[in-house]
Amino acid sequence: MTDPVIRTLGESDAHLFDTMPDPLGVGRALSRTTHRPDWKRVALRDGRVVARAAWWGGPDDVAPVNINWFDVADGEEEAGAELLRTSPFQVEYELILPARWRDDPAALAAGEARIRAAKAAGMEVLVERYQYRWTPGCGLPERPGRLVFRQEPDDAVFFEALKRIHSATLDAHALRAIAQEGLDKAAQEELDFFNWCPSPREWWQLAHTPDGELVGLHIPAHNPSGPCIGFIGVVPGQRGRGYAYDLLAECTHYLAERGAEFIAGATDQGNFPMAANFAKAGHPVVQERVHFLPASQL
Repeated sequence: MTDPVIRTLGESDAHLFDTMPDPLGVGRALSRTTHRPDWKRVALRDGRVVARAAWWGGPDDVAPVNINWFDVADGEEEAGAELLRTSPFQVEYELILPARWRDDPAALAAGEARIRAAKAAGMEVLVERYQYRWTPGCGLPERPGRLVFRQEPDDAVFFEALKRIHSATLDAHALRAIAQEGLDKAAQEELDFFNWCPSPREWWQLAHTPDGELVGLHIPAHNPSGPCIGFIGVVPGQRGRGYAYDLLAECTHYLAERGAEFIAGATDQGNFPMAANFAKAGHPVVQERVHFLPASQL
């Protein structure tokens, strides 16, 4: 067996990326996502594509944000691992899987092959997450009417609120940032993401009780693929009252009132309270995702 040849693609040979089967339906899942040809790489053995990966970022990004498409042919996990190991972009890998993929033998086999290849490339699992997709057919969740929502133009106010929220968080990405550089880092990463999104800054809202106590915040957003629940957070002193549902319901209404034909959302699988709120608000799970990072970044 010949050694695989690993290539970065360009405009002239971008078609090679589409010559592999797609058993997990990643292409359908990313139908609204554009990948630059020069952020795609393939491993070829005897002229046949046996592994492929596509890196993704915003239209103005000079480097990709993550890998969201990585496939290996049967028996080609090492070729896939080498494809990832030799990439100039050592970023997060977001493995997209069908909902309840472990209950489907074909999806299980395909998913586990990608997991083994990613680990062989020196990546480790950070967290598994549920991916949601609300559509108008799901119906709008009831607004409890308990909170007062308002815009806040000062990023410093949001920064302090985010620090309070992340001081007691279940979110794996935030916990990683806190462990590495503290609460300021976790809050700044959130602000950087919101500012990176193309949606208007004035959409960000704080939530208060009628007597003026801060409850939390919600960020309706558009990422480059469409409308999404950018962030839902309740400050620690207000937890246990079900306010996260109020925030999620408001965020859903806010985007729907601005013409959203779908709304994406996500939460860590270990965040049982937030998963329950998504279910209560009528957001169905449509995918599961496994997030990897290079071991040196964990």
